[in-house]
Amino acid sequence: MPSKAESLRPSEPAPQLPEGRTLQGQLPGAPLAPRAGSPPDAPGSESPALACSTPATPSGEDPPARAAPVTPRPPARPRLERALSLDDKGWRRRRFRGSQEWDLEARNGTSPSRGSVQSEGPGAPAHSCSPPCLSTSLQEIPKSRGVLGSERGSPSSGGNPLSGVASSSPNLLHRDAAVVGSSSRLPSLLPPRPPPALSLDIASDSLRTANKVDSDLADYRLRAQPLLVRAHSSLVPGRPRSPLACDDCSLRSAKSSFSLLAPIRSKDVRSRSYLEGSLLASGALLGADELARYFPDRNVALFVATWNMQGQKELPPSLDEFLLPAEADYAQDLYVIGVQEGCSDRREWETRLQETLGPHYVLLSSAAHGVLYMSLFIRRDLIWFCSEVECSTVTTRIVSQIKTKGALGISFTFFGTSFLFITSHFTSGDGKVAERLLDYTRTVQALALPRNVPDTNPYRSSAADVTTRFDEVFWFGDFNFRLSGGRTAVDTLLCQGLVVDVPALLQHDQLIREMRKGSIFKGFQEPDIHFLPSYKFDIGKDTYDSTSKQRTPSYTDRVLYRSRHKGDICPVIYSSCPGIKTSDHRPVYGLFRVKVRPGRDNIPLAAGKFDRELYLLGIKRRISKEIQRQQALQSQNSSTICSVS
Repeated sequence: MPSKAESLRPSEPAPQLPEGRTLQGQLPGAPLAPRAGSPPDAPGSESPALACSTPATPSGEDPPARAAPVTPRPPARPRLERALSLDDKGWRRRRFRGSQEWDLEARNGTSPSRGSVQSEGPGAPAHSCSPPCLSTSLQEIPKSRGVLGSERGSPSSGGNPLSGVASSSPNLLHRDAAVVGSSSRLPSLLPPRPPPALSLDIASDSLRTANKVDSDLADYRLRAQPLLVRAHSSLVPGRPRSPLACDDCSLRSAKSSFSLLAPIRSKDVRSRSYLEGSLLASGALLGADELARYFPDRNVALFVATWNMQGQKELPPSLDEFLLPAEADYAQDLYVIGVQEGCSDRREWETRLQETLGPHYVLLSSAAHGVLYMSLFIRRDLIWFCSEVECSTVTTRIVSQIKTKGALGISFTFFGTSFLFITSHFTSGDGKVAERLLDYTRTVQALALPRNVPDTNPYRSSAADVTTRFDEVFWFGDFNFRLSGGRTAVDTLLCQGLVVDVPALLQHDQLIREMRKGSIFKGFQEPDIHFLPSYKFDIGKDTYDSTSKQRTPSYTDRVLYRSRHKGDICPVIYSSCPGIKTSDHRPVYGLFRVKVRPGRDNIPLAAGKFDRELYLLGIKRRISKEIQRQQALQSQNSSTICSVS
C-alpha cells in the first residue's frame, strides 16, 4: 500500500501560496507537534516532516510550481504517561477528589496524598509544560459520565479499564478542563507551602485534624467530632464570619451550627455610652435595629387578666387554663395579672404564676394595695428593653381598715412605647352606679404616674387624667357594673336555648350604657363579649347564686384598653375561664397585639432587674412536680397485673 507521502505526485501542480502564508494550522518556522505518546526527539535531530523540503532555485528564475510533501498529523493530546502506566487494579482503586477536598487542602497548604502522611519537599518539580486548566495525571481530571461508565465495565470499554479514557477525544478533556476552570474555587496544583514533617508517632491534634490524611486511625473521628464552632453569628448569609471560626476543618463540619445573636461591631461599642441615643441611631439599645431583631412587625403579644378571688386561701390545682388558654397557639410576650380580694399568701400566688409560666418568663414587677395584687411577667430576653417600673395606688373606701376597694397602677416604657396597667375594685351594689362613677374619677385624678420615666408625648398629656399620659393603657378589674332588669329577666335570657343570646344580655349592661353617655372610661374600648356573665357563681359549681340573696348574674369583670394612636391595639381573644371554680367570680382575660415603636436611650433602664428568688422557686416547684408525676406513672405501671384466661 503506498504511503501518504507518495500519493502526492510531483508532476501535478500544487496550489500557489501567497508570500508569507503557510499551511493552515502550522506556524512559520515551527515544526508540527509530535504525535501523542511518541518518544521525544533527540537534540539536534530534524523532524521527519522537514526532511522533504523543496530544493532551492537560483535567484531570478521562476521555479516550477512544486509542492513539498507534508505528512498530516492529528492534534496534540495531553501527555498521559502516569495514567497509562497504571495497571488494571490500581486504576480501579483510584479515587478522584471532590472540590471540597481540594478546597480544604488548598486552605491548609497540604498536598494531596494517598491516605498516608506524605509531603512533597520544597524542591518538587513544577509542571510548567502542562497546558493551562489541564492536570498532568488522570487522578486530577474530574470524572465525567463517560469515564464513570468505563470504570463500571461498560461494553464500550472493551474490557480495558483505560480504554474509556485513552480512547476519548480531546474534546472530552477540554470540556472537563473548561468545567474545572470555570469554578472559582479551583486551587493551584501545588500547595503554597509544604506541611511540617510528621513523624509516625504523631501526637499533635491540630496537625492531625488540619491535614485530614490519617483517616485510618481509630481515634480520628473521636478527635474530629468535638471541633464544632459557631460558623456565623446570624442566619443571614451576608453576615461576616465569626472570629470563633478559625479552624477551616471545623468551619466545614459546622455548616448547620448557627446562632440568632447578631454580631456587635467594636466601633459601635466604643462610640456609644448606652445612656444617650436618638431614634435613628444605628446602635441604640432601644432603637429601630434592636426592635426589628425581636419584633420584625413591631407587634408585641400581650396577655391581660383579672380575677376576683373572694379571699379564698385555696388556689386552683392548675392555672394552665387561665394563663395558657387552648385558643392561643403560642405563649405571649408579656403577662399582666390583676387580682381583687386576693388570697392571704400573696407570695404563694406569685409562685404559682411563675411555676405555670415556666423558666422562659421572669417577674418584672409586682405591687399590692391591700388585697389588690398585680403581677407583671415578661419574657426573660426582653427585660433589657424595659425602663424602671413605677407604681401608684388610690384608696376609694377610706373608712375600711382593709383596703378592699381602690385602684393599683403600674407603668413602664418598653422600647419607645409607654404602658399603663390599672386594676380596680369599684363599689358593689346593683343600684350604686353613681358611686362607681366617683371611684373612676378619683382614680384618674389621683394616680401619680409617671414619676421618673419621661412622657413619650407630653403635648398630648393632661394633668387631670392619668390615662392621657401613656401610649397604651389597659384598665381591668372588678368594676361591679351589673345587668339591670332583675334576676328573673336575666335568667330568662340565659335559659332560652343551648346558645345564650349574649347581645340581648348586654343591652341591660350598666357599663356599656354609661360608656355611651361618656361619663366613664372616656376614650376606652372593650373587645366583643362572647362569654357568659362572670358573676355570681356558687363555689365549685356552674350554677349562678342560689342563696337567699339571689344576686343577678352580671359582667362585673372587664378588660378595657385605650391608645394614643388609632389601631395600635388589636384584640385577639376575649374570654373567661369556666374551669376555675374556687371563687364566685370566673377569671376574665384578653389577648392583644400592641404596636411598639423605637425609643431613645435617655430613659432610666431597669437593667435586667427581676425577682430572682421567685424565679428559682418556681423552677424547683416545676421540677419536683414532674418527678412526682413520673414516679406515680412508674408505680401505676408496676402495679398493673395482666391475667391471661
